[in-house]
Amino acid sequence: MDPQKTPTIDITAEPRALKRALGEYRTPRLARSVLELMATAIPFAAFWILMWGTLSAGYWLGLLFAVPAAGFLVRLFMIQHDCSHGSFFPSRAANDWVGRAIGVLTLTPYDLWRHSHALHHASSGNLDRPRVGGIDTLTVHEFRGLPRRERLRYRLYRHPLVLFGLGPAYLFILDHRLPVGFMRAGWMPWLSTMSTNAAIALLVTIMIWLVGVIPFLLVQLPITLLASSIGVWLFYVQHQFEETLWEHEDDWTFHETALHGSSHYDLPAPLRWFTANIGVHHVHHLCSRIPSYRLPEVLRDHPALRHIGRLTLRQSLASVRLVLWDEEQRRLVSFAEAHTATSSRAR
Repeated sequence: MDPQKTPTIDITAEPRALKRALGEYRTPRLARSVLELMATAIPFAAFWILMWGTLSAGYWLGLLFAVPAAGFLVRLFMIQHDCSHGSFFPSRAANDWVGRAIGVLTLTPYDLWRHSHALHHASSGNLDRPRVGGIDTLTVHEFRGLPRRERLRYRLYRHPLVLFGLGPAYLFILDHRLPVGFMRAGWMPWLSTMSTNAAIALLVTIMIWLVGVIPFLLVQLPITLLASSIGVWLFYVQHQFEETLWEHEDDWTFHETALHGSSHYDLPAPLRWFTANIGVHHVHHLCSRIPSYRLPEVLRDHPALRHIGRLTLRQSLASVRLVLWDEEQRRLVSFAEAHTATSSRAR
């Protein structure tokens, strides 16, 4: 598409019109999709083997290869994410079966995750709906109304060591082994979870037979732990930034909160590639059927989108302290800011 011929759209005032304009980017390109998959899966396998092959030369040397291996595993998860939206391949069956296969590597039951992620898209930024598939975020009012023990629990949950360290390890290694939160939601959550568990057990058994228990753990654990922490960080920063948008049901609209409640995480080019452009999250939430590799086309053709919700890598680090939604200031605030604001109102 020639950017000179692109009609000017007031994207801030007319997000619905923008979504209609984005329809032309929804078509996946089969050859490009296959290339993207191969360019991710093959290097991941290569770095895994390289890490295993260097164990005898010293474990710390092998750990260096865990970093790119984790990067490719994150990218595989992002391809799985595209598959869950039906946007990576033209065929729904291809999306689902590739997504399920990648889910074995990412320790994620694909069909259940697809369902919970769809709920996240349908309710993101809505203060009155269950906050499924996202980072738990309370309003200042909700936090103040909690008993002391529950406030401490929330503080611990939002601590960076828990949120980006212990939490991701628990989520991917343990929590995904049962359909937590969907125990009584029918057969799909159980089938998705148990079939993924069985496939993981089979793959682990084969790998242990090939390389041994200890070498397998020495290679796989650091890759999994690093990739899971990166994945949770990416998911966090997509909606946890100061000028995000949350609304109550009466004022909430899908298009407004998709565009203004999601960030544009403007990463350096290598990191954009490893994260499969997931940082263009405001566009993704507005039109989730756009393949990840076509999101840069949207920014090229609609340059005004580059500035909405934009966060640089450095700026994103400051978002860690933002833990509560202040409904009066209409922004995310820290515990200290919430305490100061509460004290000022009490005077």
